[in-house]
Amino acid sequence: MAMTNCAHDVSDGGMSSQELIHRVVLGLPQAVDTGAQSSLGTMTAYPTVQVTPLESVKRLGTGWHWWFSESVHIPIGSKIEFSFRGPRHMLVLYHEGVRAHGETWINDQHSSRLRSISRRLTFVPAGCTYRERHEASAPTRVTFLYLNPDAFRRSDEGDAGPRVHFEDPLVWETASKLKNAIEGRHDKCLPYLGALSDVLAHELTRGDQEMVSGPAVSRGGLAGWQKRVVVDYVEAHMGERICLPKLAELVRLSLHHFCRAFKQSFGVPAHQYQVRRRMDVAKVMLADRTTSITDIALNLGYAQTSSFSSTFRKTTGWTPTAYRREFE
Repeated sequence: MAMTNCAHDVSDGGMSSQELIHRVVLGLPQAVDTGAQSSLGTMTAYPTVQVTPLESVKRLGTGWHWWFSESVHIPIGSKIEFSFRGPRHMLVLYHEGVRAHGETWINDQHSSRLRSISRRLTFVPAGCTYRERHEASAPTRVTFLYLNPDAFRRSDEGDAGPRVHFEDPLVWETASKLKNAIEGRHDKCLPYLGALSDVLAHELTRGDQEMVSGPAVSRGGLAGWQKRVVVDYVEAHMGERICLPKLAELVRLSLHHFCRAFKQSFGVPAHQYQVRRRMDVAKVMLADRTTSITDIALNLGYAQTSSFSSTFRKTTGWTPTAYRREFE
């Protein structure tokens, strides 16, 4: 299995540990023993964030298959610059931090000078240019999640666009779970990583849609604001039977036009969309062995465990029990 763990405590030729970590992450030429080199896998073929000056921060990265997570600690008083452009999506989690001065840009268009950045997020789509300056007035801790677009599958609502310093508890929670799973580096968690990536893609896209006024249907489908209203309603009523007349009323369309527009926008009827979202959530819940399969079924609106199990198997190819066993 391809694995990268950049937390090697290797010293060679007077090279500092931080310098070595930087070279390992970026795949630069280095003097390192064969054992450490063989563990790098394929992750070194992809760029990560450039940090300037590198010696001012503590930096640690861990990769597992095509997922990669990197933590950067910025001491108080440090002046740091980040820059990134690559073939992967990148999600930035600001765990804590306050900057006296600084700015964040994506493609020199989306920018923010926010000072208190704790619990904020920034999403950089593949191919976009990201730059950030920090003059830290408090200790700052940041996580960079690098996400392969092929694994981070496009959700039904479209691709997520650039977003700077936004707040979203759902995205934060899912991204944190993904970070922890990557750092676990265990074959049994691969289905969990895939499920979390699917959920994260959906949540980023849902939050990215802008609310606009007007009941018009766009290109035969729902307008942007209508899609957001529908998705938010489905997410908030995951455990309830979906009510098509209610959805049509929310977006101010007749039932006939709503059903046609929904399928045009999402590729599946509304009921099937809800089933797929329920199964996405079920995958994440099954990783938590403290919650019984019966409780998961009830939370997702199934009166009988057998109905939930049958739907889960049709959707994923696994029974809930077999899927959960993968995490043992």
